[in-house]
Amino acid sequence: MVKGGPAKEDRTGHGSFSLKMNENIALLIGVLKSILSFSFSLSLSTFPLMQPLKSLRQHARFYSLSVRPPRVYDNKPSPRVYSEKKTFLYHQYLRLLESTAHSPLIFLQHNKFSVPRLIKVRKEIVQAASRHATPTPSLANPGPNALQTTPALPTLSVIRTSLFGVALRDFAPIDAKTSEEIAQTIQGGLVVLSLPVLNPPQLQAIIRALERSVPKPKPPTAEELKQAAALEAQDPPNPGRRVKRSRKIHKPELTLMGALIDGRVFKAEGVNQVAKLPTLDTLQAQIVGLLSSPGTQLAAVLNEASGGKLARTLEGLKKSLEGLEEPDANATTNPNPNANN
Repeated sequence: MVKGGPAKEDRTGHGSFSLKMNENIALLIGVLKSILSFSFSLSLSTFPLMQPLKSLRQHARFYSLSVRPPRVYDNKPSPRVYSEKKTFLYHQYLRLLESTAHSPLIFLQHNKFSVPRLIKVRKEIVQAASRHATPTPSLANPGPNALQTTPALPTLSVIRTSLFGVALRDFAPIDAKTSEEIAQTIQGGLVVLSLPVLNPPQLQAIIRALERSVPKPKPPTAEELKQAAALEAQDPPNPGRRVKRSRKIHKPELTLMGALIDGRVFKAEGVNQVAKLPTLDTLQAQIVGLLSSPGTQLAAVLNEASGGKLARTLEGLKKSLEGLEEPDANATTNPNPNANN
């Protein structure tokens, strides 16, 4: 072999084989890296413990209700600009508050409610309200056989308390004191029941339907607490094995918190007292009766003062005197009836 000349070719082919092996290994390593990165990103997005601050922040924002004026920051625009969805909800809550001039708002606190359970509660509210709904005659066909319009029924709406607090603060007809009373009344998840008109029997029927549909949980007895503590303290049935997880059955809760009726805030006790009142037509008839009774009594007094009672008294006295004079006259005409004999 001449020095400096070309090297002899590897006739065995080991060089090309090793080169292909290196390329395949590099390709395999790249595929594994992509799979690992995808699985890691997927675990970050699905694992709830990787986002504790965000979930807690959303939880706090959902259940907070404040009517205090907002803070003003130098680096943020004022007034605050909301997104399209929040703007829609803000105006919806404003319209809901504007309707309180003729339709009361009932505040309810919900907990552990699912969507199917909430739909069922809405159906039961509609059924209870339909029994006491009074249809109004239609003006399209007046007369004895007038058409009856479909009565308006209550609506149950799940409210975002943060935006509801902003709408409550900006609603002009309600003063700051009333807004603060409403904010103190509302606690936890908020559901608003909007009634078309103030109908106490209808409100009473709805409250009873809610109590039947979502009964209040009974407090555990001492024996039940003792059994639960003993169950937690006992050893697992299969030591060394992971305990099988069982899904806890949540019982929904719905609590009456208060109401906004004709610009006044009522607690739960006041709402129950309002529900025991008669209908507005009955109350108006009672007021008319109270106003007309003094006039009737005044007419009777004036009739007596005009001399009617005095004339009747003198007439009775005259008759009584005539009755006394008749025996005296008989005694004068025949003083001794046995004298002729």
